[in-house]
Amino acid sequence: MKNKQEIHLGFGSHLNVQTSRNVSLYETLTLMNGEKEPITLDIKVEADFNTIPEKYHEVFFNMMTSRYYSKASFGDNPFSQCLPPNKKRWWQFWKAK
Repeated sequence: MKNKQEIHLGFGSHLNVQTSRNVSLYETLTLMNGEKEPITLDIKVEADFNTIPEKYHEVFFNMMTSRYYSKASFGDNPFSQCLPPNKKRWWQFWKAK
């Protein structure tokens, strides 16, 4: 099986290419100190999603946005893979999952 991440450049040289799954969050803080120009601070938070299994990407992305942006969309968007637990009626308490 041929390695699709490796590109042959010729003369025995090879280039390895991997898909990047870096997620970056940006925010700007502004300090109004009574002078003409406000002072701004640009903040960048980066995460490498290659270190976690793909099925947990959405969960970790929602954890990052809820921590750093105070917003999350657990199951609120149509593309979400996070499914809410099945609700049971009061008489179904004895049924196994």
